[in-house]
Amino acid sequence: MKYSRTGIMREVSMKTVIMFTADIGAAIRKKRKGDGLTLVDAAGLCNVNYRFLSDLENGKETVQLGKVLQVLHCLGIEIHLTDRIRTNA
Repeated sequence: MKYSRTGIMREVSMKTVIMFTADIGAAIRKKRKGDGLTLVDAAGLCNVNYRFLSDLENGKETVQLGKVLQVLHCLGIEIHLTDRIRTNA
């Protein structure tokens, strides 16, 4: 949340283009640290083990999608899928 010049709080969201598993991991790490959570605390909160969350944050390509979605939801990160604009150049 941020305050505008009028003092009214508003949601601030940032968009991140995800191209690789490491991009998801980096977004999760940034959110976790921004929330002041250790890896152990976040793993417990999200009901996954430490190793899984560590692997996820480090971009391991074979993590279980269901658990990834569980962590994202738990940390308050939303995913929106959008069609990419194709160019014929």
